[in-house]
Amino acid sequence: MILAVEHVRQMAAYALADLGGPETISLAQNESAFPASPAAIAAGRVALEQMPLYPDPDWPELREAIAETYGVTGENILCGAGSMELIGCLIRSFAGPGDRVLGTDYGYAYVASASAQVQADYVKAREVDMTVSVDDVLTAVTPETRIVFVCNPGNPTGTLIPNSEIVRLRNALPGGVLLVVDQAYAEFADVDQNPAEIFALVDHGNTVVMRTFSKAYGLAGARVGWGLFPPAIGAEVRKLLNPNNVSIPSQAMATAAVLDQAHMRDTVAKTAAIRDRFANRCRALGPTVAPSHTNFVLIRFADVETAHKADKALRAQGLLMRGMGGYGLADCLRATICDEEVMDRCLTVLKEVTS
Repeated sequence: MILAVEHVRQMAAYALADLGGPETISLAQNESAFPASPAAIAAGRVALEQMPLYPDPDWPELREAIAETYGVTGENILCGAGSMELIGCLIRSFAGPGDRVLGTDYGYAYVASASAQVQADYVKAREVDMTVSVDDVLTAVTPETRIVFVCNPGNPTGTLIPNSEIVRLRNALPGGVLLVVDQAYAEFADVDQNPAEIFALVDHGNTVVMRTFSKAYGLAGARVGWGLFPPAIGAEVRKLLNPNNVSIPSQAMATAAVLDQAHMRDTVAKTAAIRDRFANRCRALGPTVAPSHTNFVLIRFADVETAHKADKALRAQGLLMRGMGGYGLADCLRATICDEEVMDRCLTVLKEVTS
């Protein structure tokens, strides 16, 4: 039987979430607690009539809508089947054997998988109090470093560093190092920080900013991500993108969703209110909950045994949070914010476990 190439055989498969059974309520995937914009759903239904056709490979209406909404240059936007496609193509374009891709302690795990695919070394800079430390990132840079990935807000931590720290990082990195700022949850932080400050870094030619429609816009099932790329960087990444990668209904839904900013902001506000209430009540039970600027919270228990006990008790009630052992946080569970009733059920279980 034919074997895969050596480096693929040595790779671990990307760890997929445990979704439980059909009766399970999943709090493991960071999906939106609320439906997408009604305008997005309506646009998707209309677009189904075009299914005999291939989707437009240039995403013209979607790019225009994103550019209009976020005040960026449409020609610098690339769209992907989720931001995962963009991340994978970016790493394949700019890293290879002997190169280093630098992330942080609790950065997005897929970056490690994408680095392994091209035989680049993935290394992590230390985080401080589960928060990105620019000083530690800069200390970890070596002559072999080609790409630096920073998640802000962080996943699975939910923590946030100021835009000024991202700017400081960019200014201190060597010019030949590409900085990628993964902002999958940025809409939850835009109320506190001006996104234009980070988008402006792209004009320097050595920074990429990634966003997605999977979280605040409630379109995880549509698989649409986007990134702002310097022209020279985007031209190389575009060579590796799958042509016709974003389906016709997905493009239509994402376009309508980004133009309905009122709905997105309402979703963010309602999610944040439930999140903060849950986090405060959870802290009152004893666990540590990091300040979150996302649609999830990271719950840290007294020890690994208590975390496992909580996981088992939640599952017994048909509730599934995400274990964090793969991130070296076996004493933690990550909880996606759902509606009030589900979060209250979780609190009831956690009270029994921690009392």
